[in-house]
Amino acid sequence: MAHTAAHLDGVAWTDPACPVARTLDLVGDRWSLLIVRDAMDGARSFTDFQQRTGIARNILTDRLRRLVERGILDRATAPSGKRQNYVLTEAGRDLFAVIVATRQWGERHAFAPDETHSLLVDGSGRPLPELRPTDANGRPADVDTTSVLRER
Repeated sequence: MAHTAAHLDGVAWTDPACPVARTLDLVGDRWSLLIVRDAMDGARSFTDFQQRTGIARNILTDRLRRLVERGILDRATAPSGKRQNYVLTEAGRDLFAVIVATRQWGERHAFAPDETHSLLVDGSGRPLPELRPTDANGRPADVDTTSVLRER
């Protein structure tokens, strides 16, 4: 289910016309993106998320609630029927490129060259190639070759 601003009661938009600002308003705090990251990596239960992140229980409760309200996660009853699991919605799955871009930026800028870190690999065990934006003609795009149209 696609969410629109009308469905997101209580969200105070930092910059209502900017998609970057709205995205950050929805998932921009570190705990929310780490929860999304872990959901992509198979975390489903409250305990899974708590053990993987080390987040305080009250903060985790708040972030899971917000991610559900904002259409990033959905609740599903666990197979045992005794607890709730959290699963990515289509909008949550759509954050994959954001997580990959954040990871790749971190690999380039947040680690010393000889420092070890986790590695994201494809189904055959090979690291993903670096994400690179392209223009409508398939040419590399960057901050020098793009501009923002203020209204659309």
